[in-house]
Amino acid sequence: MNYWLIKSEPFKYSWDQMVTDGSTYWDGVRSYPARIQLRAMRNGDICFFYHSNEGKEIVGLTRVIKEAYQDPTTDDDKWVAVDVEAIKPLIKPVTLIDIKANDSLSSMALVKLGRLSVGPVQDFEFDEIMKMAETTL
Repeated sequence: MNYWLIKSEPFKYSWDQMVTDGSTYWDGVRSYPARIQLRAMRNGDICFFYHSNEGKEIVGLTRVIKEAYQDPTTDDDKWVAVDVEAIKPLIKPVTLIDIKANDSLSSMALVKLGRLSVGPVQDFEFDEIMKMAETTL
């Protein structure tokens, strides 16, 4: 199993909407590096759900339930989407400020590649954020 971080601006698609929907397709990604990450996702992989721009914090956990397929929002077959389902909210959301203040997370893609909308999360990074969030899987 691999870990990922997916970003959404709350006014476009929030964690609360994700919970209400139960599952959704993660579409509209138009970055080549992020596309590579989407294509690498496998069923059962866990994703942190991150509110970007407003809040700037990891707020929940999702699971990949359908691997990469043609993004339904475009006819261009270069772009893909994946389906994810809500697992649960974090007990304590983890802010970008807290992540940047944690030396063990200094090489995290969220920090190093801040504009990347979908990024990998290393096992030790996942464990550290879960500890900060006071949440278990």
